[in-house]
Amino acid sequence: MSKLLLIPKNATQFFINGPTGKLDCLELKPDSENITGFAIIFHPDPKAGGNYTNKIVKTIATTLNKKNYICYCPNLRGVGLSEGKHDNGIGEVDDAIAVYKHLRNLYPNLPIVVAGFSFGTSIASQLASQIDYKKLILIAPAVTRYKVVISNYNKTIVMHGENDDVVELTAVLDWARTNKQPVIWLPNTDHFFHGKLLELQNILEQYSF
Repeated sequence: MSKLLLIPKNATQFFINGPTGKLDCLELKPDSENITGFAIIFHPDPKAGGNYTNKIVKTIATTLNKKNYICYCPNLRGVGLSEGKHDNGIGEVDDAIAVYKHLRNLYPNLPIVVAGFSFGTSIASQLASQIDYKKLILIAPAVTRYKVVISNYNKTIVMHGENDDVVELTAVLDWARTNKQPVIWLPNTDHFFHGKLLELQNILEQYSF
C-alpha cells in the first residue's frame, strides 16, 4: 500500500507511540472553542485500501465537529505512515487502546464517542467494550468478517445499506437480533454509501452526543 495519503485541509497530522511502533493520526478540530468531547473514528479494511482519509470516516468526523467534538482518526498498524503489520483486526485493538490512553491523558474529563466504518466497527466496538464511552457509532458493521460486539445497545447507533454486497443486510439483522440492537437501514444504499453521504450525515446530526 502506498504511504502517500491526501490529508484533508482541515486536519493536523501527528504521531503517537503504539504497541508495534508509531501510529499515524489525524486531528480534526471544531470551529468552536467550547469543546463537547472527543471522538476516535476507525477506518475500513486496509486490505481494500481503507485508511483515515476514507469519505465515511470524514463524514462522521464532520458531523461530530459540528457538535463540537474534537475528532481523531488513526491509521492502524501497517496503514499509511503507521508502523507494524496488518493483523486482521486482532493487534489493531491494542492500537486502539493506545490511541485512547493517549487522548484520555490529554482530556481526562471529556466524554468520548467511538466510531467506525466496516472493518473499523470491529475495532471501535471492541475498544468501547473496555472503556467508559458516551456513544458508539457503527456504520456498515462487518459482522460476517470480523468480531463486532455490543456492550450497551442504548448507547449504540448502527447504520447499514439495503444493497450492501460486502456485508449483507440480512446478516446484520441476524447479528442485531441477538444483541437486541436497533438498526437504521438506508434503502438503495451500498456498502460504501455512494451518493448517500449527505443522508448519512443528516441522520447522525439528529442524535444527541
